[in-house]
Amino acid sequence: MELADVSRRKDGAVEVDVLVSPKASRSGIGGIDEWRKRLIVKVRAPPVEGKANKEVADVFSEVTGCRAAVTSGMTSHQKTVTITGDPDDICARLQKTL
Repeated sequence: MELADVSRRKDGAVEVDVLVSPKASRSGIGGIDEWRKRLIVKVRAPPVEGKANKEVADVFSEVTGCRAAVTSGMTSHQKTVTITGDPDDICARLQKTL
């Protein structure tokens, strides 16, 4: 399974389907869940008061160097993250983490 299976290119952005694992020992991208077809994102923050959502966005911002935001699934482990910027550059940077 590849990044293209869990992401969609939009005009000036990329949407990524993610599965969040809160309260992890360290934050980062942990590969692809082939069964759920989602990118696994581990965060140290607990799923309380939006802390995990903020850290998910921070992980993507750090990896891609672009602005990222959780755009759906605010109270779920399964979320969609939108990363604003050049889609080719974003996908290349995300692919390096896999």
